[in-house]
Amino acid sequence: MSENVISNETLKEYYADLHIHIGRASDGQAVKISGSRNLTFENIAREASERKGIELIGIIDCHSPSVQNDIISSLHSGEMSEVVGGGISYSGTTILLGTEIEIFEPNKGAAHLLAYFPNLEAMQHFTRWMSSHMKNVNLSSQRLYVPARKLQEEIYARGGLMIPAHVFTPHKGIYGNVTSKMEDILDLSMISGIELGLSADSAMAGTLSELDQFTFLSNSDAHSLGKIGREYNQLRLCAPSFMEFSKALSRMDGRRVTANYGLNPRLGKYHRTYCNHCNAIVEESSGAEHLCPHCGSKKLVQGVLDRILSIADRQEPYITEHRPPYQYQVPLEFIPGLGKATMACLLDVFGTEMAILHEAKKELIAEIVGDKMASQIVLARSGLLSLSSGGGGTYGKVIKP
Repeated sequence: MSENVISNETLKEYYADLHIHIGRASDGQAVKISGSRNLTFENIAREASERKGIELIGIIDCHSPSVQNDIISSLHSGEMSEVVGGGISYSGTTILLGTEIEIFEPNKGAAHLLAYFPNLEAMQHFTRWMSSHMKNVNLSSQRLYVPARKLQEEIYARGGLMIPAHVFTPHKGIYGNVTSKMEDILDLSMISGIELGLSADSAMAGTLSELDQFTFLSNSDAHSLGKIGREYNQLRLCAPSFMEFSKALSRMDGRRVTANYGLNPRLGKYHRTYCNHCNAIVEESSGAEHLCPHCGSKKLVQGVLDRILSIADRQEPYITEHRPPYQYQVPLEFIPGLGKATMACLLDVFGTEMAILHEAKKELIAEIVGDKMASQIVLARSGLLSLSSGGGGTYGKVIKP
């Protein structure tokens, strides 16, 4: 059905973060080595529901057998339940079962792809297949030793969805680390959406015509509980579920992504080119590709902006009619002076971070944290704070007023 046709079903807006890692399973098995130990399946569900106020989350690493044991335990205990339409329900939040997989193209590089499946049975079936083509299926983001298009076929044969992850980053992004044309590596007909990554936005991606057909997602790629929701999406759905998410990506029956909420790309840790020799961020485009203008070194890590400028096939961004607005938003934890105690006071009054970012009135916020901090929070949620650029694996910063 056309994206312009609205069904008779009642559609509502839901917040969604579809890229959250698991650090450890409850049995102590390491999953994402760089992830926090308290990033367990249960803790992520609780954080998203009770603190963040996010109704749809994608937990990446559900392919791990240890994580699957945790899912089974949560279902058997009655704490969680399976959702009609796909997913796992916990206290008003639906969990989509996902995995992040590394592909490798000889003489090109490695990239990460995200896959989501409608239920645990499909994920377990996929795990059994992957285990024959992967060195350690227990761990996150492991390299799969099959051609990328074969991987796509296996995902979609099980009713899954595939989304290239953080596509522009120099660290495992398909454009940033592998190719200037995605169609050279992947079958574009078996891509359900595109994850922009923390250092890019819709306008930057709009300079590549290859991406016009796809729905964009802005996700957190969280490696700790606090980072959940640092980027997220607003989806128009009948209910939060796998099938509704699939429809939103395809813009079917009125379902769609209605907003991307993300960092100003300048805050992303790979936004600008970085010199590994003198630890300087290179903001001059004339020196970005060859030599550091500060020390003359060739040890440069090309930033997302500079990579996009080098592969773009348009001078100016083209924003398609189906593209939702990209709303710059600074996560609350980035605001200087907004510590844990102050944050706890805000949550006591407003309930969740989504409520603070979208519903709380400035006057009410000021009654709790004062006028100066209230003004900073309002500027943060509208993306108007002063920033310094990130690069080379270091995030940009909010400049103190």
